[in-house]
Amino acid sequence: MSGLHFDELWKVRLLDPDASARTQELKDECKNFTDKMDHFQKLVDGFIDVVNKLAKSVEEEKLLAIGSRNSLKSMEKHRESVQQQLGALIMEKRIQLERYRIEYESLLKAEAEQKDFINQLLRQS
Repeated sequence: MSGLHFDELWKVRLLDPDASARTQELKDECKNFTDKMDHFQKLVDGFIDVVNKLAKSVEEEKLLAIGSRNSLKSMEKHRESVQQQLGALIMEKRIQLERYRIEYESLLKAEAEQKDFINQLLRQS
């Protein structure tokens, strides 16, 4: 009644034993909660570290993939360029071949004419 209470060992207490027991229970629960939160924080920190390492690895692989893709595009463009150059060279060689064929036919015709002329001169003499 006066705010003084006796515990099980008959010691004088200012708090009601029930309130003291609930306070101790609450203290224990709070400690348990903070311990669980600390454990949870450690798990979260570990998870964040793993995710960060994975993100770094993914970023590196992404950069490698971009580099490979750019290299492939460059190779394709180079191949197309070489193909166009070879196509132009083939066309140039075909034109040259046609010119040589025409010149050859012209020379054969001139040779035939000269042989005829020589044969005519030989017959007249």
